[in-house]
Amino acid sequence: MVQKIKFGTDGWRAIIADDYTVANVKRVAEATAKWLISTGGKSVVIGHDCRFAGDLFAETTACVMGTYGIHVHLAQGIVSTPMVSLGVVRLKADAGIVITASHNPHTYNGYKLKSSVGGPMLPAQIEEVESYIEDTFTKELHSMDELLAAGLVTYAPLEDMYVAHAEASFDLDAIKNSNIRLAYDAMYGAGQRALARLLPNAIMLHCDENPGFHGQAPEPIHRNLLELSNLIKSDPTISVGLANDGDADRIGMYDENGNFVDSHHILLMLLVYMYEMKGLRGKVAVTFSVTEKMIDLAKRYNLDYTVTKIGFKYLAEIMAEEDVLVAGEESGGLAVKGHIPERDGIWIGLVILEYMAKSGKTLSTIIQEVYDLVGSFAFDRYDLHVKEETKQAIVAKCKAKGFTQFGEYQVSQYEDIDGWKMTFETGKWIMIRASGTEPVLRVYAQAPTHAEVITILEAAKKELLG
Repeated sequence: MVQKIKFGTDGWRAIIADDYTVANVKRVAEATAKWLISTGGKSVVIGHDCRFAGDLFAETTACVMGTYGIHVHLAQGIVSTPMVSLGVVRLKADAGIVITASHNPHTYNGYKLKSSVGGPMLPAQIEEVESYIEDTFTKELHSMDELLAAGLVTYAPLEDMYVAHAEASFDLDAIKNSNIRLAYDAMYGAGQRALARLLPNAIMLHCDENPGFHGQAPEPIHRNLLELSNLIKSDPTISVGLANDGDADRIGMYDENGNFVDSHHILLMLLVYMYEMKGLRGKVAVTFSVTEKMIDLAKRYNLDYTVTKIGFKYLAEIMAEEDVLVAGEESGGLAVKGHIPERDGIWIGLVILEYMAKSGKTLSTIIQEVYDLVGSFAFDRYDLHVKEETKQAIVAKCKAKGFTQFGEYQVSQYEDIDGWKMTFETGKWIMIRASGTEPVLRVYAQAPTHAEVITILEAAKKELLG
């Protein structure tokens, strides 16, 4: 049976050598080429991250594009997703393609599509591309040598473009001349070379190419970053920790005490810095799983705001059409005004480092100042690997609003923008959502303290799984 290829929350992802094969990549690339031609597109930027056979899949995609007469700007070596997105804008291309599975385990690879404005392709456009996917690829493929000779494939220095753009956008001298000492964990991902070029004095962890990520999924959340946390705790000279995922579009951070700083707190810091210190204005856009304290802060600043379904593509759509100051999602994909409408883990890290350098404050001090504005809170999530029938039963019960209590916590309100958020009382809630890219049920929780967050999550795990 021919595999039906469907894009998820952030691109098409599949297990390498199972569904993610050269043959299937050709099918998706051909669909992209046909869609581009149908819209009058003539050029595309292609890059890959550190995953197994990334160069093979990127070159396969380039050959398909070239065979259809589309000019390809091809990155040499590993690049991050934001580098491809920026390249689309700088090279005035009609689309971008990134061979990456982002934060997924090493057994996966994927295929992300980027729009001409330098962000995720819009959902409606993705559906159009999907409609062009054929059961097999039958066209006679031109070779890379033929396409290079014909000028249909040219190499593009995407990393150089990105580094130059960052150097022109940030006060790197202020960061370098401050007392900030950064520890950076690339998680064996595509951000390693650019960060080293921008901040050469940083302490670098896991900054070699390892397609297996040493068995650790490259998602920048605390349980995956214990080595970075322990390093900071053991070395009092380290001021801050920064981590990026496999394609460097997501972020995780640590304060000077080795405490994890999640995306909710980073978003709040970004909004304070952009509004109060940089004097910028614009809309606040967040996905459904982000803390409501972002809305509280937007209201305090008298800024317009919106809450979207989960997936950065929904935020990118708003950023492409409106003046957005700060945008972000719980999973570490954040964006700010003055850059492309794309999540970018290195870029956001530089914003926070510049905030620290300009204010002379530690990360923990800045976070306390945020708490003074919106109140303190903690957040965490469990990823529950469950059988499909169990997952569907839980989803069905959520749809029926069948959960009324988790342990001692009584549900007082349901929201269902994307998944189900159940509020217990002010500042305390749980959210349940099936992953769009993995066989996982995600359970999120917020409460005043991390200890209570874990209590809520454990109560939810017991209620959901028995």
